[in-house]
Amino acid sequence: MSGHNKWSTIKHKKGAADAKRGKIFTKLIKEISIAAKLGGGDPAANPRLRTAIDKAKSENMPKDNIERAIKKGTGGMEGVTYEEIVYEGYGPGGVAVLVEVMTDNRNRSVSEVRSIFTKCNGNMGESGCVAWMFDKKGLITYDRSVDFEQLFEAALELGAEDVTEEDEQFEVTTEPARFIEVREALEAKGFKHQNAEVTMIPQTLVKLEGKQAESMLRLMERLEDNDDVQNVYANFDISSDEMEKMM
Repeated sequence: MSGHNKWSTIKHKKGAADAKRGKIFTKLIKEISIAAKLGGGDPAANPRLRTAIDKAKSENMPKDNIERAIKKGTGGMEGVTYEEIVYEGYGPGGVAVLVEVMTDNRNRSVSEVRSIFTKCNGNMGESGCVAWMFDKKGLITYDRSVDFEQLFEAALELGAEDVTEEDEQFEVTTEPARFIEVREALEAKGFKHQNAEVTMIPQTLVKLEGKQAESMLRLMERLEDNDDVQNVYANFDISSDEMEKMM
């Protein structure tokens, strides 16, 4: 399985996403608010907001919560002002890690993120130290009940970059600017996706086993559990057999 989607699969198997729905809502509300602040409150004219709303709906967030988050971002409601920061560092085994933060207190965030890295056998690096190892792409995933040949032909015809077969799913990658267009066109053709997002995909992977694999998963969990952290990307690869040992 490709490394950029490995962590989401592990979370699903461990049930972590369901157990932390409250935190998921908090992170989505932040994303909706800042997307509305930067690009306006109309989803039709703001691709980032549109994607955030779609993600919130997929997590069954109530409509009122979504509307309040948009109003907060556009100034219709008083609220905390957030800034976006990206921290970079290394996990166990030299794994490259990108941490996207949305915070109202930069000093608190950097201190907490650095502490998490240190406690999980990693370390923070300078800005730019690992970002070059990732490419920003649209990623749309489908379960294996979908006809791969039909998906492949349709996606490429609609402007996707690639369609690949993974262990448990099919993945369609796009340029970020064409992400929504391709996703919606595939939906119109009857292809129902599992997940769709603009993400950071690593160019190479670092294979981990044993203690290093355990430490890496602990680092990912603790970073994502932090209230200021929105997304974490890493270029680790852990085999299915190794994963089973840790479940």
